[in-house]
Amino acid sequence: MRNLTSRSEFILTGLSSLPQLQIPLFVMFLNMYLVTWVGNVCILSAIGADVRLNTPMYFFLGNLSFLDICYTTVTVPQMLVHFLEARKTISFNGCFLQMFFFTFFGSTECALLAVMAYDRYVAICLPLRYATIMGKGACTGLAFGSWASACTHSLVQTSLASRLSYCSSRQVEHFFCEVQPLLKISCSDTWINSLLLTLAAWAFGIGSMLFTLVSYVFIITAILRIPSAEGRRKTFSTCASHITVVILFYGTAIFMYLKPSSSNSQTQDSLISAIYSVLIPMLNPIIYSLRNQDVKGALRKAMRMNVHAPL
Repeated sequence: MRNLTSRSEFILTGLSSLPQLQIPLFVMFLNMYLVTWVGNVCILSAIGADVRLNTPMYFFLGNLSFLDICYTTVTVPQMLVHFLEARKTISFNGCFLQMFFFTFFGSTECALLAVMAYDRYVAICLPLRYATIMGKGACTGLAFGSWASACTHSLVQTSLASRLSYCSSRQVEHFFCEVQPLLKISCSDTWINSLLLTLAAWAFGIGSMLFTLVSYVFIITAILRIPSAEGRRKTFSTCASHITVVILFYGTAIFMYLKPSSSNSQTQDSLISAIYSVLIPMLNPIIYSLRNQDVKGALRKAMRMNVHAPL
């Protein structure tokens, strides 16, 4: 069979094949993308405008907001174009470039959420040592490690996938290029790819989730030891937003990557992917701004500065 990888395009099936849904889906995802940009830019502006937010927790939140902007930009603009086109194609190089950045940003988010859980653990369980442990160098190192490890993982996955032969079919059963759907249409032996993908899912997905859960076991135990109800409420409020984001992200991502292969459904997989790649990045700034008084105060301050800024 001929190897088509050197000169072919891939055909994406899209989120829906029904013509009557293309325009409504275009409008819906365009609005979600704009809200994602506005919300995360507001979070970044608030952190930059208020010196009270120059703390490790908000340093990591700034990383997460920047990441969510990048994460959605990898897939949504092309998805919007495809809603308006009958033939949904992507070039070979464009497909693997999209795969690299999507895997990169998704893995980084897993690592960052675990780092943010560690930050809350140190702040609540080791408050007297917090400033020493979570110094500027440590925070920079943790953030850099999250981005660097995810980049390495993504390079390996993308490099291996780009070397496969795609000669049996060019139709990717997804609305963007992701590792799993591409492995399904390859006529090469993909056991190494599948093995590394499973190991990465356990390392970045299950490993990060378990680390986060263990951190919160210690955090909740420490909170329950606080004698006053008001003290417990205030302490828990500092990590409530993070818990909500963790549940949303890991709940959908783990279900997507670790469900039994017998339960695979292209429509189901696409909907789940849309949740964790588009919906959750849109909800993250809303969750953090609604449940955090410091962020809301900083947002009001940033808006006042913009209003009174000279033209």
